[in-house]
Amino acid sequence: MNRQSRSASRRGRRLAALVAPILVVTGLAPTLASAHEDGSPAWVVLEWNQALVNALTVENTAPPPAMRAGAIVQVSVFDAVDGLTNQYVAYHLPGPAPHGASAPAAAAGAAHQALVTLFPAEQTRFDALLASDLTRLREDAGESDEDAVQRGVDWGVSVADAILALRAHDGLTTPPPPYVPNPAIGRWQPTPPAYVPSPAFRQFAAMTGWALTSPGQFLPGPPPALTSAQYTQDYNEVKTSGAANSTVRSDFQTQTAQFWQSAPPVTLWDGVADTLIASRHVDLTDATHLLALTNMAMADAVIAIWNAKNFYDTWRPVTAIQHADLDNNPLTEADPNWQPLLVTPAFQEYPAGHPGVSAAAAAVLAERFGNNTSYTITSPAMTGVTRTLPSFSAGVQQVIDARVFGGIHFRFAGDTAAVMGRQVASYVEATQLQPRRCPRQH
Repeated sequence: MNRQSRSASRRGRRLAALVAPILVVTGLAPTLASAHEDGSPAWVVLEWNQALVNALTVENTAPPPAMRAGAIVQVSVFDAVDGLTNQYVAYHLPGPAPHGASAPAAAAGAAHQALVTLFPAEQTRFDALLASDLTRLREDAGESDEDAVQRGVDWGVSVADAILALRAHDGLTTPPPPYVPNPAIGRWQPTPPAYVPSPAFRQFAAMTGWALTSPGQFLPGPPPALTSAQYTQDYNEVKTSGAANSTVRSDFQTQTAQFWQSAPPVTLWDGVADTLIASRHVDLTDATHLLALTNMAMADAVIAIWNAKNFYDTWRPVTAIQHADLDNNPLTEADPNWQPLLVTPAFQEYPAGHPGVSAAAAAVLAERFGNNTSYTITSPAMTGVTRTLPSFSAGVQQVIDARVFGGIHFRFAGDTAAVMGRQVASYVEATQLQPRRCPRQH
């Protein structure tokens, strides 16, 4: 056992006697807080996914790194659990799993280790949750199996360490080449209010994928020409529907834009996954498998989309509308005072990030539960606001609409991104964490 594992073991024993309140996220609490009491076989996984969502919310993590964090946590939890149950092919194990270890304890140990490393400021809360889980697991197991709980925790720590080491040099901290602005009409320009001179998160365009063979594996074709009928149509739609002072956007559409902007996609879609896992009583291994695939798909969608954003380097609606007199299109009238409903993110427009990442998550969930599954989605940043949708495809369509209503994307950017997200999800599901033909038993 390495020093980190021994430290985690001692911490687990020290905290086992403590019971502290578990943070809850608005909208998820009624279902997930009762997961253990209702006998959900995946209650440990649900609690730790909720802890991930809380950490992302408390630290206000930006969407691209939020998706990366989600994948690290969920792949760690999956490998820790499946290393013991052997139902699927692992992603990256540090070695053979110990015999007789507790799989739920492994999930807790892996999640705790990954989250403490990614969000060290939240360690006190993670420690409290680990202590609570260890108490429950030891009570459930009885004195004769207490060692199995600790072996599970130690195994989970070692698995998370292996995943963290694997992603330590994935390109997150690699400085991208200096950004050289292109003065051509239609290329990205700094946007108000901050006018940041270089697009944000450019390193994601070259980051190592989880399943992708290269960041440009699913590079789409170019956006419509500025003089095309498609561009003209989508330009005029966002100009009228996405303006801060729009007279055609309804209150529901305004709230739609604000709702889908209020939290990273991983926070929203992991919440949907958790609720369905709890209500359908999905077993422990299958729950970790679903969350790992969902989060890998979202993380790889970010990489694919940011690669395309940086490849095409296109302007945002606020720039396009204020300077439409330069686009050689007589059907796009300029408005130098136009402003969007939402603040324009400081990176390129095409393709749209949120629709692509949401499409990736929705595709994995639709494959598991069926596209026509209804669900209610909530945001921790908008207490009391819920959206109940009849299908996963309807959810993605609402995200595309939201970016137009917010004035920050053309519709073609959302449509293209949704296709990319589905392509990424299909590739992740076809190549990663495949079922074993003959599961081994420990």
